[in-house]
Amino acid sequence: MPMAKLRTARKLLLGREIAHMIETAGLSQAEAGEIIESSQSRIAGLLSGAGTIAVGDLELLANRLGFTDEGYKEALRELRRDNHRRGFWSTGHNRAYSEDLRLLIDLEKHADQIRSNEVEVVPGLAQTEAYARALHADQVEIEGVTTEDRVAARLARQDILDKDEPPALHFVLSESCLRRMWAPAEVMREQIEHLIALSDRPNVMIQVMPFRTPPGRRCPISNRFVLLRVPSPGEAGPLELAYTEGEGEIRYLDDKKALAAHDSAWARLTNVALRFDETREFLRMISREYTEEMNTPTPQGDRR
Repeated sequence: MPMAKLRTARKLLLGREIAHMIETAGLSQAEAGEIIESSQSRIAGLLSGAGTIAVGDLELLANRLGFTDEGYKEALRELRRDNHRRGFWSTGHNRAYSEDLRLLIDLEKHADQIRSNEVEVVPGLAQTEAYARALHADQVEIEGVTTEDRVAARLARQDILDKDEPPALHFVLSESCLRRMWAPAEVMREQIEHLIALSDRPNVMIQVMPFRTPPGRRCPISNRFVLLRVPSPGEAGPLELAYTEGEGEIRYLDDKKALAAHDSAWARLTNVALRFDETREFLRMISREYTEEMNTPTPQGDRR
């Protein structure tokens, strides 16, 4: 899914509903475009979440395609309403993120399920303030965006954890995420304790992939990806996307083949990672190790 134009979660949901109406009616994109005196390319843009449509054209399209139920049309109008905006991310926090990452954050705000694996860093939705500050400490100020701006934006993303209906979160973390000392031992211990506390929430599941795994339970985490599901008020079903990073490129995948491949990869990871109770005990062990390190005098010359 190319990132040439502004996309938001609600634009993507509306695009799915329009695609559902066109497919159900048995029309081509070009034929659907003729209904609202538009081109096939513009319809394609709408379906991909890149385009916009006037409310009159949206209602005309729905009526002509046989979707006359007022409740459904109101759902379409609601998806269209202010769908170029990304919630509070238009108030200033968006400055801390590149355009391609802003879509991920908007999807997080609307998702009812987020699954993520991590290789080296604790996931942003689970970071403490001190840990986040340590991660960003060495980043240079760009276009007036300071370390504190980045930390504030990172913490603001975590507001979804305290919504009335928070998303189901499932993280699979490499042991490296827990041992890579981005900060002093006291900060790392606080971060580990925060993960333990999060894992007690009914909507949060955390598993660790340890360095040492027995035969039959080996499945290294090589590439980070995030699987998101966003519910729709319409008939097309939830929006499902895979967010991937690699070679300096961010991609949002929504085709069935790519989603199936990532679902299979996720199943392999969760099957071989430590179980939830094992993970909590593993986290407690690492927390104790950081406590011991804090209480051990630092030799002269050791500047860790």
